Amino acid sequence: METRVRIFLDRYVKLGEKVPQQVSLTQTLRVNTLRIEEDKLVKRLESLGVKLQKIPWLKHGYIAESAKFSLGAITEALLGYYYLQEAAAQAPVEVLDPKCEELVLDCCAAPGGKTTQIAQHMENKGSLIVLEKKSHRLPSLRNNLERMGVSNAAVYHMDSLKAEKLGLKFDKILLDAPCAGNYATDPEWFDKRMLDDIKHSAEFQRELLKTAISVLKPGGVLVYSTCSLEPEENELNMHWLLENNPGLVLEPVIAGQGDPGLTDVFGQRLHPSIANCRRFWPHKTNTEGFFIAKVRRR
Repeated sequence: METRVRIFLDRYVKLGEKVPQQVSLTQTLRVNTLRIEEDKLVKRLESLGVKLQKIPWLKHGYIAESAKFSLGAITEALLGYYYLQEAAAQAPVEVLDPKCEELVLDCCAAPGGKTTQIAQHMENKGSLIVLEKKSHRLPSLRNNLERMGVSNAAVYHMDSLKAEKLGLKFDKILLDAPCAGNYATDPEWFDKRMLDDIKHSAEFQRELLKTAISVLKPGGVLVYSTCSLEPEENELNMHWLLENNPGLVLEPVIAGQGDPGLTDVFGQRLHPSIANCRRFWPHKTNTEGFFIAKVRRR
């Protein structure tokens, strides 16, 4: 196990970071304005003794602390007034910036945190198509959509690799891809992961990217995100995408946090526009590890 930890930590050093094995993350939530006005919820939670601190780089995000009860089990949570959502995980939808008149696709959607955030940005207008491959994850997805008051979403039990069968072209697409994860949210992450896991994840992500691009309208935007720190799943996937799709450009990700995407990975020089992506190192952002890219089809 120690050897495996060393392998990953040495990789991070080669990427320019000395990464600690553990970080302590704060609990965060997103106010759901489909159910309640933000200031009303803040006052309501503070009256219950919840300590709230606005996250300045997120529209509706707060650091939240309660010493008396679980924030996932009180009436306000059950009514869908907020969603317990990690801070970095709130950023991809803000980068996507879906509008009420658009046709939007959410791939690999369960359990629905980002799905409900998309609907919130769209003010429950327009059309949101939601795909989830795994049947056992559909109940949690549907329950969260109902709890959060989402009414503009159509949920399909469908593999995102088959999105072309929908016969639709989308204005905006969120591909929050299945990935290897990161050590910040899982203390046993180093024990579980091997480099082969990263390779297999990256290969699958490329298949998802190919399909997502095929259903994106000209001028449309795809936001690709992972909760991984590994460049194979992030910058190297974006380099591959640009090399194989000359009609795509990487636009600057405005997220208020994070470092530019890496353009030198283990001695390999990547496309310079990959610096437009954002990489969240947990020891710098006090969030889970994250990567966000904004792709526009010309």
